[in-house]
This record gives sequence, C-alpha cells and structure tokens, in this order.
Amino acid sequence: MDFSSLHVPVLLDRCIELLEPAVSRPGAIAVDGTLGMGGHTEALLTRFEGLTVIGIDRDPEALAIAGQRLERFGSRFVPVHSVYDEIGGIVDEHAGGAVDGILLDLGVSSLQLDREERGFAYSRDAPLDMRMDSTAELTAAQILAEWDEAELRRVFFEYGEERLAPRFARKIVEARQVAPIERSQQLVGIISDATPAALKRTGHPAKRVFQALRIAVNSELSALEDALPDAVDSLRVGGRIVVMSYQSLEDRLVKHEFQRRSTSTTPRGLPVELPEHSPELRLLVKGAGRASDDEIEQNPRATPVRLRAAERIRER
Repeated sequence: MDFSSLHVPVLLDRCIELLEPAVSRPGAIAVDGTLGMGGHTEALLTRFEGLTVIGIDRDPEALAIAGQRLERFGSRFVPVHSVYDEIGGIVDEHAGGAVDGILLDLGVSSLQLDREERGFAYSRDAPLDMRMDSTAELTAAQILAEWDEAELRRVFFEYGEERLAPRFARKIVEARQVAPIERSQQLVGIISDATPAALKRTGHPAKRVFQALRIAVNSELSALEDALPDAVDSLRVGGRIVVMSYQSLEDRLVKHEFQRRSTSTTPRGLPVELPEHSPELRLLVKGAGRASDDEIEQNPRATPVRLRAAERIRER
C-alpha cells in the first residue's frame, strides 16, 4: 500500500524541528496522541533512530493502517487503542510515568474524511455516523433523532458557533416528525432550506452543523480539556509538547492551558519569585503558528491549522 498517497502530514517539518531537542537522545520516548495513519510518527521514527513512539488512536481502522505502515520499526512503535484523554495512564503503563515529547494533531483525520461511509463530510451522501471510534455507541443520527430541540440548539451554538442554531434545531425537530434523518444529504437539505440566501454565499450552510455534531458524537472538547493537563504533567523536564488545532474552540483550550502553565503564580508584591510558583512551561511559538502558502497549496487541509508548542522547564 502506498501510504504517502493516503495522507500528507500537516506541518511535518515544523513539528520535527520543535520536538527534536527533546526526542533526539537515545532512549527517548514520545507520544503521538492522535496517530491517524501514522505519518508524523513514521517521520519521527525515521529521523531519530533511538526514539520509541507510543501511538494513541480511538479509530481501529487507523490503528490497523498505521500498524502496517510502521511494522518495520518493531518495538519502537507501541500502538494503543484509546482516546488521548487517557494519556496519563498510558504513559504510566508504557513509559514509566514520563515522556520526552507529545504530539497532538487534533480534529478529524484524512482517513475519516475520505471514507464516505463514515459520514463526516457534508459534501457526500452517507449514513450520519461520525464516530471516530467505530466501537462506540452514539452516532450523529441518534443525536438528531433523540435529542430535544434545546439540546440541539446548544450543540450547534456551542460546538459550531452557529448563529442560526435556533432555526436549524427547530427545522430538524419538525423534519424528523415526518421521516428519520439518517443520511448526510437529508441533513444538508434541511439546513440549506433553512438558510437565508444571503448567508449561503459566505460558505456551505451545513459546515458548522456537521462540525458541531462530530464534536458531540466524539466528546472532542471534553476529551481535549481533560487531556491537556495530563499531557503536560506527563512530560519530563526538558520535554516538549506540540499541538495542532483546526478550529477556534480547540485552539482556545490549548492557548488557555499553555498560558496558565507558563505564567508565574507567585503572589503579587513579593520581592522574589517562589520556586514552587514559577512557570512550568516555556512557550516555543509566539502566538499560533500557521502553514505557509506553499504548504497550503500542496495540502489544502493545512489551511486552518494553528500550532502551539511548549517545553517543560520544571517539575510541579
């Protein structure tokens, strides 16, 4: 199988550059918390011959593909079927409680987007599934069938930042009384019919609703909120973490956690900084890094990426 044709890793060179000081030593261990098809991990294992990577993914299909791709690295690649909010326990089990590098490439993977039957893409007709982990129970179709209008409105507004959330929720509840909403093009039709013509010119009317449903099905924001503190705690001093986000809700959580852990908590007015209150992290990127025009041209999925990175500079 030609794995390179399946997936082009986003900001690959920049991720390696940021992680290199921490993962280049013999015996180093890194965690790829969003393994996907293993593109970033393959590059890291190829570049750093003394490195072991623990690859976490909730998607069994992605793990199977990555396992084939990375088989040649033997025991230097450790696959784990889990969600990255379990990173603390996984690091305890497989790395003795501390690692040198962590990479999180958030959002939906190329594999999930490109597999029509997974139902992630609003541009293709497919069952409204949207599960990143096919062994999980909740699907987008279940949410549309069972959640009440107020809950749908909340999900569309909070997870999709959709201004028309009340209208869309109402129209969905009306439509499901006539027939079950089970396929993506049914939902696209309902959303499109409920969208004023002027707003259709600003982008696909279903984009935010599909994002919101995907986040709700997979509990993405709560998983990220739980994972970030544990990820930082799992770094040894000198270890580095790189996180790539693709929408503002994710990036806001990453920015907040990195700022919190890179800020002194010494009470104001004291003449010296208390060691136990000094920053735990040093930020490695000013603001959020973005893909270059050249990379976006080669890989359009890099367009919305926001990259943040930090180094652990003291124990808790």
